[in-house]
Amino acid sequence: MNAGEPSRAAGAPVGSGDRIRLLLVDDQALVRGALGALLGLEPDLEVVGYAAGGAEAIALATELRPDVCLMDIQMAGMDGIAATRALLEVSPTSRVLIVTTFARPGYLRSALDAGASGFVVKDASPEQLAESIRQVHRGRRVVDPALAEASLFEGTNPLNERERQVLRRAAEGLTAPAIAAEIFLSAGTVRNLLSSAIGKVGAKNRAAAARIAVEKGWL
Repeated sequence: MNAGEPSRAAGAPVGSGDRIRLLLVDDQALVRGALGALLGLEPDLEVVGYAAGGAEAIALATELRPDVCLMDIQMAGMDGIAATRALLEVSPTSRVLIVTTFARPGYLRSALDAGASGFVVKDASPEQLAESIRQVHRGRRVVDPALAEASLFEGTNPLNERERQVLRRAAEGLTAPAIAAEIFLSAGTVRNLLSSAIGKVGAKNRAAAARIAVEKGWL
């Protein structure tokens, strides 16, 4: 939490019962502050908490029970997809709206599968974002139109969990033997998984496969 952000236990003030209570989750303090300032100008929206990561978001959601959580995707530690799933378990009446820079079809599919009610990109106008929050609060699903169209054609993740696991580590520069030792598989099995992943994404090698998978939001 930073200066200007409410305390962890900040609750809705008296007379704000009709406002939509928001929890903002983003690992960049400037982004949290900017979103909070913009949304605070809306008479029917109220920011009741800020979190810099997934684990903090879950703790705050348990305490504050926000109506809508605005969730980033790429954060250190627990990412926004995993945080969405966990947050909805501890606060099932909350709704999650993904707000991210990364407009990737694979992320959209993963977010919706995790229980998110909407997905918008950060270059949306303040008016669009505020209206998306209202729509999500009413129980509707809100998805960026261009991203929704792209996901119909390329959003499905072709990789299984094991393939994602080894490809993610290969993207970090680990060799097949190093990956095998880390995840308790044989080096031969790891090579087979990498080969399968490379074929599924249509790449020439593991580095290209990892790059494609990251760009699509599949890792």
